[in-house]
Parts: sequence; C-alpha cells; structure tokens
Amino acid sequence: GGDGKTMKLTDFAFLLLGVLLNAGAQLGLKAATAVTGPIRGDTSSAIAAAQKLMLVPAFWLALFAYGVSVLTWIVGLSRVPVSQAYPMFSLGYVLAALLAWQWLNEPISAMRWTGIGVIIVGVWLLTRS
Repeated sequence: GGDGKTMKLTDFAFLLLGVLLNAGAQLGLKAATAVTGPIRGDTSSAIAAAQKLMLVPAFWLALFAYGVSVLTWIVGLSRVPVSQAYPMFSLGYVLAALLAWQWLNEPISAMRWTGIGVIIVGVWLLTRS
C-alpha cells in the first residue's frame, strides 16, 4: 500500500469503487435535473428546484452513492499515498463521460476522446510509480 511500491489490487479496488460511485452520483444528479430543467441562480428558482428534486428517487440515490463513495475513498486513502490515490479521481471524468455518452446521449468529440486516452494512460503510469 503506502510504501511507494505498485498499488495493490485491493487498494486499487477501493479507490476505483469510490470513483465509480462518485461518477454514478453525477449521472444520478444529472438525471434528477430532468424535472427542474436549467436552474437559474436566483433564490426563488433554487428553492423551487430543490423542492422538485426532493421528490425524485434518482436525487436520493445519487446522494447515497456520494456518501458511500466517500467511505470507500477514505479506506483507499488510508492504504496508499494521496499522491498516488488522487490521480485516480481523474478516472471519474472518464467514467462519467462514457456513461453520459451511453445513457444520456451526450456527445464526445474527438478532442475529448483524446483527453480520455491521456487521462487513462496518466493514471496507469501514476499507479505504477
């Protein structure tokens, strides 16, 4: 774990689970905003949106996923140096982009595909260091 050697599979699994749950929470929150549409920054709009969100199961599932992601992330952080663990958080962008592309029909441009590849290679190199 925290000895500067290659990350153990179980350490990686805890961190990856935290990242997966966090990405899932992002998608759940985005899905929940289908009931609100774009939320303006003013107080009355925010309150109205919050009231609508309280009735959406995806909102509550997303919050639960966030909570569990924090717990699994803490376990992972207890096992590896933060300089090795934190770059894995970048995988959340990769997962969220891919899942949003599949489930929410959000487009991914060629430049984003390139960035996704760079992130994956970078995280792999950092976990090996």
